[in-house]
Amino acid sequence: MRTVLEFLAVWAAVYATTFGTYLAFGAIFNWYCFRHPERRIQKNRDGLKRRGKEIRQSAWSLLGTCFCLAGGLYAQYRGWTLFAPLELSWWSVPLMAVVSILAYDTWYYWGHRAMHWGPLYKHHQYHHRSVAPTVWSNYSDSMVDALAMQSYYLVAPLILPIPPLVLVGHRVYDHFNGMIGHSGFEFAASKWTRVPSPMVCTLFHDLHHSKFNYNYANFFSFWDRVCGTLHTDYDEGVERWETLPDGGVPMPRARADKRTPGAVAGPVSATPAE
Repeated sequence: MRTVLEFLAVWAAVYATTFGTYLAFGAIFNWYCFRHPERRIQKNRDGLKRRGKEIRQSAWSLLGTCFCLAGGLYAQYRGWTLFAPLELSWWSVPLMAVVSILAYDTWYYWGHRAMHWGPLYKHHQYHHRSVAPTVWSNYSDSMVDALAMQSYYLVAPLILPIPPLVLVGHRVYDHFNGMIGHSGFEFAASKWTRVPSPMVCTLFHDLHHSKFNYNYANFFSFWDRVCGTLHTDYDEGVERWETLPDGGVPMPRARADKRTPGAVAGPVSATPAE
């Protein structure tokens, strides 16, 4: 019973912190975005029509996300892992941060592609109802979808010697990066977010929502480039945002989408234009 109560306390603390910062940061960043309407990526779609639904769904799905992180941290605390976490040092912190972020991006890419596969897509389709995502869209998932993507935070501590502080730092970075990446406003486009750099900006994930079968990764474009699932307008779009810093950039010119090699088919009709 003591073990259960300890875990519930950790889970509750992680959930309260995550949902609280989701609401606070979302409100602040949303306010900032709407002071810069010229930075909106999809000019003709209003994603905020779904704001209430997305916040309510996020309150539910974050139970699963926070369960995973709390479970990973508690397993480390109880010594239930394959390897003990490394002691914090000048080399272990940056090393394990890089290892964890790269491992997570790989986990996310392949898990995300799997969720676009026909039999599993029913668990992911709710997230794609937000064709024009907003800062509130990041956690608008079904519970199965949330667990599929976020179970990394439960599994990784069991098999990798990630210090708890590094795991928490990774999750904090993922939390805010994901919300900004779903915001629908482009503030980060630069030469560092297009080829040959593997880094990405908001346009990367926004194209995933508007075009569906492209740009599956999270932090980097590496897996999409290697597997042929990077949208062909991404690099060009980033460059246009660079050359027109006032934000006078429409979405890439409409063209017949040609499926890139390795793209996963999905029921595009299941995503209404919101």
